[in-house]
Amino acid sequence: MSFDRSPLAGLGFRPQLWPTVIAIPVFLTLLGLGTWQVFRLAEKEAVNAFRSERAAAPPVDLAANPAELAPLEFRRLRARGQFDHGRELYVYGRSQRGNEGYYILTPLRRDGAPPVLINRGWVPRDRKDPARRAEGQVAGPVEVVGFLRSDARRGWLMPENDVASNHWFWFDLPAMSRAAGLPATAPFYLEADTAPNPGGFPIGGQTQIQLPSNHLQYAITWYVLAVSFAVIYVLWHRRRPVKTP
Repeated sequence: MSFDRSPLAGLGFRPQLWPTVIAIPVFLTLLGLGTWQVFRLAEKEAVNAFRSERAAAPPVDLAANPAELAPLEFRRLRARGQFDHGRELYVYGRSQRGNEGYYILTPLRRDGAPPVLINRGWVPRDRKDPARRAEGQVAGPVEVVGFLRSDARRGWLMPENDVASNHWFWFDLPAMSRAAGLPATAPFYLEADTAPNPGGFPIGGQTQIQLPSNHLQYAITWYVLAVSFAVIYVLWHRRRPVKTP
């Protein structure tokens, strides 16, 4: 069945019913995906602007009251205390260069304030054992400057954390606090800055200030596909012969 009475029939464009019924939702879906990527681009730009502004601010002291920390997400904070190296946690991850290894999370015991988990940085697989990086197991009072983080960062395909083996795949902060023997604390941790550790490990400064954004390319791709699909649809119907009864 064709729309022979279409205003464009004189130009040789005679759309068929069922191909048109199928084509319209496909075309609208492609347009919708492109528009969704435009919105995602705006969101990502806002997040990156927020992160850049927070990262540029000077560090402030970590408050003793966890309730005061909520407005300080991604701010650089300064904490003082002593590391409890015997309660390290190991989070599987990749360095910023894509190498496999582990993030080392260590409780920082603070005088007169709740302890806090510190993501001290990344180590390669062969440095997971603390004995292989003994110089970095700093004893005594330390001062740490790091970004306040509270995100879980669990991907769709990430497996469950193996709490019994102290092998973590994502930041389940309540479970991590329990595993590290910490009292109930606010769901946050500090991600150490680039200050070097003795012996070179762990390697701090793993915070990604700017999140990658490919949304503009994706939006263009979806819009190009929508236009290409529309062109193919028109050309295909122009090539269809007119059926006479």
